[in-house]
Amino acid sequence: MTSPARIDGAEGPLVKPASPRELFIAFNKLALQGFGGVLPVAQTELVERRRWLSREQFVEMLALSQVLPGPNIVNLALMFGDGHFGLRGAFAAMAGLLVVPMIIVLALTALYGQFAGVPLVSGALRGMAAVAAGLVISTAFKLLTTLRNNPMGRPLGLVFAALTVVAIAWLRWPLVWVVAGGGAVCVAIAWRRLP
Repeated sequence: MTSPARIDGAEGPLVKPASPRELFIAFNKLALQGFGGVLPVAQTELVERRRWLSREQFVEMLALSQVLPGPNIVNLALMFGDGHFGLRGAFAAMAGLLVVPMIIVLALTALYGQFAGVPLVSGALRGMAAVAAGLVISTAFKLLTTLRNNPMGRPLGLVFAALTVVAIAWLRWPLVWVVAGGGAVCVAIAWRRLP
């Protein structure tokens, strides 16, 4: 169900959510699909299926969500819900994202405690980790097009993305310092390039 209120977006008209209930259902749906990480599903659901956000808006909200304390998808849900329905919307989006998955995780945790030593269970978990990594990489490639409109530009954005991967994955620098340092430099460059 979508509201008739529309906003023009680069890839077609954007639609606003009709109610906090619709927010709850949408965020619950994406949370229940997001094994190993909700981010790829959130991008697909909010940008491609429901057209609530453009890719650029999604990237901007995600960037802000990542520098705030707490899980980035929860921060994104809170900001998105609040932007449409205030406090009610923030709670609806967050509840949709957390309530049912929390119940499922608690039940699975109890089961895992009993079956952790079974080789089939540990092998399945390793397989799910590979799938989750693939989903995150796929989302990154989908969102590359947003660098076109970024003040830093695509080449410089890709350089900083590569430096971040090297610093965290290869050099094993602490994530908080890489994000703080690299983020500060990127913000300064983008700010200087803004008209």
